[in-house]
Amino acid sequence: MSIYKPNLSMLTDLYQLSMAQGYWKTGTLNEEAVFHLFFRRSPFQGGYTVACGLAQVIDYLSDFSFKSDDIAYLRGIEGNDGNALFDADFLTYLEGARFSCDIDAVPEGTVVFPHEPLVRVRGPLYQCQLIETALLTLINFQTLIATKAARVCSAAAGEPVLEFGLRRAQGIDGGLSASRAAYIGGCAATSNVLAGKLYGIPVKGTHAHSWVMSFDSEIESFEAYAEAMPNNCVFLVDTYDTLEGVRQAVKVGEKLKAKGHKMVGIRLDSGDLAYLSIEARKILDAAGFQDATIVASNDLDEHLIESLKIQDAKISVWGVGTKLATAYDQPALGGVYKLSALRKKTGEWDYKLKLSEQAIKISNPGVQQVRRFYTEEECIADMIYDEDMPPVGKDFIIIDPMDMTRRKRIASDIQYRELLQPIFRKGECVYQSPTIQESRAHVQNELKSLHRSIKRFKNPHVYPVGLEKQLHQLKTDLILKLRGF
Repeated sequence: MSIYKPNLSMLTDLYQLSMAQGYWKTGTLNEEAVFHLFFRRSPFQGGYTVACGLAQVIDYLSDFSFKSDDIAYLRGIEGNDGNALFDADFLTYLEGARFSCDIDAVPEGTVVFPHEPLVRVRGPLYQCQLIETALLTLINFQTLIATKAARVCSAAAGEPVLEFGLRRAQGIDGGLSASRAAYIGGCAATSNVLAGKLYGIPVKGTHAHSWVMSFDSEIESFEAYAEAMPNNCVFLVDTYDTLEGVRQAVKVGEKLKAKGHKMVGIRLDSGDLAYLSIEARKILDAAGFQDATIVASNDLDEHLIESLKIQDAKISVWGVGTKLATAYDQPALGGVYKLSALRKKTGEWDYKLKLSEQAIKISNPGVQQVRRFYTEEECIADMIYDEDMPPVGKDFIIIDPMDMTRRKRIASDIQYRELLQPIFRKGECVYQSPTIQESRAHVQNELKSLHRSIKRFKNPHVYPVGLEKQLHQLKTDLILKLRGF
């Protein structure tokens, strides 16, 4: 992508490089390792999460290497004693190394749940370590925004949602990433023209209050805009008196109609949106503009949209900005990246987990895959299992990782699909990325497959996700061993 440097291998935390040198010095640099990227809680206190950001991960990994200027910079970093932090021989090794990991991931737009790996990385230990920060950066934010967008679009109940968040986004990249993820999550268009150019997202927009204020009267501003942009006439009517602004828009709409053009609609950006939209609809309909759209903005989110619909607001297009592009009320997804296995010299796996006094922070061991079971109507459960210990038996049993007494039995004849798909093999991309439109459609299909109780905003039903019983037993044995039992 032209807005980035050709190579982003330096997009990492210093401690990743420090550990890589440590592995080099201890001779464990190229031990085969397995890491998983996952999250522990669904954002926004919701019942589901929409995975996003994989396309950027693929771009990043496709050119993962350290260039001469990267190495020159690293040579100049000093340790606490004033000497070079990194060994010259290690940096020479780093410069000659090429990415060689296997990557598996869930496709963008897949609905996922806590503790399930979104990405699995397998390969040389130091490479798995070096890409951690960038993977979390690319996946965490876009997954958060795609999930927020899906919730907002769910509240809009099929009516178009326009993403208007660029001016409030967290920087240029935050704005671009938010526009992309919001579109995948379900938004119909964006105001972000660069995102439209880069990603093929439809762009929408009209004029601001400053346009109206730059003329001596509101109707003069509408007439001038209609003359300049007769095929994009959505008039912002709340600069002075909102309902009077609607009446002025109607007058200009009639002139447009006489010239063979159409007033698309009006936009409300302040005030009591429920009341104003109802009254505006009456004015528009009485004047013969029954097909004119009422667009609303003004700090909207899924909760306010839901409330406005309950109040029978006559809004048919929703412009959502700040609270979407910034994932308002949850600043981060909280995704993590944990080591789960190291290959022994004997060829067997040495399984690993992170232990904690908090059960939710104890990671899962193994080479994990997620199997989703479903009927013709809906998804019914997900099973996390170790690929080296595939589930067997007449029935499958999954165990809640947070409560071993909560279990679910799944008949072995129920249809299923594996969520993690091959993306890279030995550093070479083997995956054909879907178009952004295909990923957006995938989200809609995924959400249709969830029971509506999982999609409600307050106290959603918990979708069943559990460890396959062999993996659960492995985890339990490791915990007891690490605790000295």
